[in-house]
Amino acid sequence: MLDVACGGGRHLAWFSRRGHPVTGVDRDTAAARAHLPEAELVTADLEAGPWPLTQNGAQTGPVSRQFDLVVVTNYLWRPLWPALLGSLAPGGLLMYETFAAGNETVGRPSRPEFLLQPGELLKVCADLHVVAYEQGTLTDPARYVQRIVAARKADAKSSPPAPPVYPL
Repeated sequence: MLDVACGGGRHLAWFSRRGHPVTGVDRDTAAARAHLPEAELVTADLEAGPWPLTQNGAQTGPVSRQFDLVVVTNYLWRPLWPALLGSLAPGGLLMYETFAAGNETVGRPSRPEFLLQPGELLKVCADLHVVAYEQGTLTDPARYVQRIVAARKADAKSSPPAPPVYPL
């Protein structure tokens, strides 16, 4: 499981408590490191540097490490889309939720570059199998969001792997 912009490690802790290996990346991993010593934590500025999770030995440039699950919440940096999608293993899931247009009317973030446009997650995930999608408002605190769960198609050369199971 990969948590992008993992912050204090809330999602990492949830999956780790259920026995899943977890990897988090953020520009500041100190808070997550303090209470998740078992997690692989990568300190990197995702907006200023290259994608930090690559495999060595690729013949055509860096190839992203792949994960059964990629989680992103409350974070948007559009130049990362190719790396995020490339980080999905065949049959892997992307779970993404962040602020959407309209949020500027109720609070922060309010700048357009940090707000998804209507249907933007659907467009980004056009080559994936969309399992669930929502766009709308939430309360407490009031915010406009988009969220998606989408699966990368399994490789045609192999039988489809079973989807990852994350017990509650």
